[in-house]
Amino acid sequence: MIAELQNAFKHAARDSQTRVIILTGAGRVFGAGQDIEEILAGGENLSYLKHLRETYNPLVLQMRQIEKPVIAAINGPCAGASLGVALACDLRFAADTARFVVGFNGIGLVPDSGVSLLLPALIGLGRATEFTFSNQPISANKALEWGLVNRVYKLEDLHKETTAFAAELSKGPIGAFGLSKRLYNKAILPNLAEVLEYEGQTQEIAGKSPEHKEGVEAFIEKRQAKF
Repeated sequence: MIAELQNAFKHAARDSQTRVIILTGAGRVFGAGQDIEEILAGGENLSYLKHLRETYNPLVLQMRQIEKPVIAAINGPCAGASLGVALACDLRFAADTARFVVGFNGIGLVPDSGVSLLLPALIGLGRATEFTFSNQPISANKALEWGLVNRVYKLEDLHKETTAFAAELSKGPIGAFGLSKRLYNKAILPNLAEVLEYEGQTQEIAGKSPEHKEGVEAFIEKRQAKF
């Protein structure tokens, strides 16, 4: 799926007829994060650093570097790496049913996919730390209050409202939008590539810990982890 997203963004960047990009999820979920079953299938030889270098890290950089507006239409729960993908978008419109969960600490891992930089940048270090440690969900309305999302709509109106906004945006100066995005990247996220790499290195350490093993087992067994 990540490879398909990378190809889709590459095509959108080159296509002169594509002026605004909307990213959303299928069904009632925007993204539940990395599949735990894939983690188990990887076994002890799984390298989180290699995985991130090949998947989420280049995707997040690609989304930040594409010089066209990218809008996330967050149609439901958004957790883990999917949160990083949502945060990498320029704008986030959420359904009132959306919930945001950092997720990583819940299975003994650390934030990756840009979450460690993008989340504090949007809601502040204290709030980001609290919801990383507690693993509690952030409601759509709370996300709006804190600046995590730009707008909240009823679920049934999300697609229509997002599409209408994108249509109006597409009439604007896309070139200037792209240059503005460069400026914000330079001013706020100049070290994004460095942070993504460090997240991967740190995740490699966390991924080999007994806490992570226990977290995954507890998740699969649907019980409270005993860290």
